[in-house]
Amino acid sequence: MSDTRAPGGVEGTAPPRGARTERGARTRTRLLEAAEQVFTELGYHDASIVKVAEAAGVAPGTFYLYFAGKQDIFDELVEELNRRVRKAMADAASHGRTRGEAERLGFQAFFRFTAEHPGLYRVIRQAEFVSPRALRGHYERIVAGYASGLQEAMARGEIATGDPEVLAWALMGVGEMIGLRWILWGDTDEIPTHVFEETMRFVQRALDAQP
Repeated sequence: MSDTRAPGGVEGTAPPRGARTERGARTRTRLLEAAEQVFTELGYHDASIVKVAEAAGVAPGTFYLYFAGKQDIFDELVEELNRRVRKAMADAASHGRTRGEAERLGFQAFFRFTAEHPGLYRVIRQAEFVSPRALRGHYERIVAGYASGLQEAMARGEIATGDPEVLAWALMGVGEMIGLRWILWGDTDEIPTHVFEETMRFVQRALDAQP
């Protein structure tokens, strides 16, 4: 699972609210890290601005210099997790010499990221009810770059031709469900070797299959 497009913001856009100085940017980052912790541990409805501010080590009033409210920081956290996981996958996949190698490296990076950041699952799943727009944006950003990379591999003749968007959604679903079962619900923070290898055999068959 590899996103080959460069993630991040648009060049030339204004800095985020409250982050116009280096110190402000650091505070904003601390608030997002605290929000990841609080939303992951407590869930959206039990989380509060006071708890996020306490976890970040700032006064509650400082929170409003950076975010309009709980919904605002939640939506930004979804975007931040999305940027980080796409970057992790893209950086890892870029070292693959073939599409198959890129997929393997991309999946490894995804599983490693989800093990280190369980909020990627817990926060994103909360978004289904709290912020459906943010949820859809999260998946669509991943698929956009993923489909682009698959289409390029099809054009090079590396993988079977087909609809790259459909394939991207299908393979993303594979990674999502495997990570859910063996990382979030498992008793280890790593995908067992045999599970990973079986997953990659499945992915390779999907890439090789003729429509």
